[in-house]
Amino acid sequence: PASSYKFPPRRGIHVDQSELHCNKGCGYYGNAAWQGLCSKCWREEYQRARQKQIQEDWALAEKLQREEEVAYASIQGAQSQPQAQPQASLAPFSKFEEKKTNEKTRKVTTVKKFFSPSSRTAPKKENQEGKTPSPSISRQSSIETDRVSRDFVDFLKTLHKPGREVHKQSRAFIEIMANKKDLSADELSECVQDFYQNLSDRLMTHFKGSSERVERVMDEVEKYIMTRLYKSVFCPETTDDEEKDLATQNRIRALHWVDIQMLCVPVDEEIPEVSDNVVKAITDVIEMDSKRVPRDKLACITRCSKHIFSAIKITKSEPASADDFLPTLIYIVLKANPPRLQSNIQYITRFCNPSRLMTGEDGYYFTNLCCAVAFIEKLDAQSLNLDPEDFERYMSGQASPRRPEADSGWPQVDPPSGSAASSPALSQVYQNLDLLSGLGSRQDRVLEGVQSLQRDLITWQESVEREVQEILEKYPLEIRLPTPSAIDSDNVENDRLPPPLTPQVFAG
Repeated sequence: PASSYKFPPRRGIHVDQSELHCNKGCGYYGNAAWQGLCSKCWREEYQRARQKQIQEDWALAEKLQREEEVAYASIQGAQSQPQAQPQASLAPFSKFEEKKTNEKTRKVTTVKKFFSPSSRTAPKKENQEGKTPSPSISRQSSIETDRVSRDFVDFLKTLHKPGREVHKQSRAFIEIMANKKDLSADELSECVQDFYQNLSDRLMTHFKGSSERVERVMDEVEKYIMTRLYKSVFCPETTDDEEKDLATQNRIRALHWVDIQMLCVPVDEEIPEVSDNVVKAITDVIEMDSKRVPRDKLACITRCSKHIFSAIKITKSEPASADDFLPTLIYIVLKANPPRLQSNIQYITRFCNPSRLMTGEDGYYFTNLCCAVAFIEKLDAQSLNLDPEDFERYMSGQASPRRPEADSGWPQVDPPSGSAASSPALSQVYQNLDLLSGLGSRQDRVLEGVQSLQRDLITWQESVEREVQEILEKYPLEIRLPTPSAIDSDNVENDRLPPPLTPQVFAG
């Protein structure tokens, strides 16, 4: 029963709920990828830093211009050259100034471009010039992309005129994004977030403040856009997401020996319902990588977290707390080792509708997942209350706490099957290993008995031979030869016998 499960003492795996919120104190959930800020505060900081950089570039340009003018004036006064030469000397700076002007004005809100008359005709003009479309747009769409596109059109038909405008702007945005292959991941994220924000503002004006309808439309827009752009924006080549994925995967593999007791996870997998919830949680967090839409990836994290809460509740017979949830989530991540974990987290961070990450259960569970990954990356001997030398031996594979060496300080106690594995299959494996270990001990005892019996037989044989020899020496064997005699020599009554018959001859 659940009441008989004994929980190990608490260790240092604890995150204050206030640490999950934005460092600016706005009340929304923060994110490690945004330096502990929420998406709103991070965008404000990013815009402020970018504007500052633009201003510094302009100041540098003006300074260079003044220096160029002073140098030209001094050369002109010394050599009295024609007036046409300054224009030639300032030509390089003019190019520099033009470049800075383009840099300053490059970041224009995406949706404003869409709604301006010039932007509406720009794509047609490019097509008329015979510009080759992006391969990601021209190639045949996959079955999933076609299905999402049909669902998106069917949904927008219910909105009538606004639906046609949303569809038009969404398609235009996809075409523009397909041609922006030279942008960094942060710039791609900024374009997508700008599109979300501006389209949301326009829809809010149209629907007269109905946030529920706007959110429903934005969910469909996100699903359509990110399904179409998934291959070009997920784990882009301009980032080091793939290297981080490999590093995290290798780190989790090296921590394969960490079990429930070390993390103080309040889950008893010997209970069938608990074991089922653990398996479902592992399946959900692995399934996250197969989804294309950030909202669907978040849904996998949410389902995983709810299965964790169910497992804890069944084990403890009471609702789970935040202090119970985080260690269990860490354990699930360690046992699942989800594929491309860092890339999926970054993809959600960059392209998910920011309102989902800032509030609600999706944002809470996603923030906890980020905390769990950060804890795994920094996991050390102190976190598990282990000796540093033992920790390094376990990490290097020289020893294992489940099968300690003879000189190891780890207690020689077989762990319960619920803490020995993360699934019934692994639990059965460890039970079989324990059974084999018991059979090995029995075999050793049988071999010792056979060797003892063999020694006893040798000793018995030697003792019998020794006793026989002693008897032979004490009673030596004498062989007496018999003397020859007549047959009747020993017969004492021979004189009483009649004389032997003599042959008689009769005359015929």
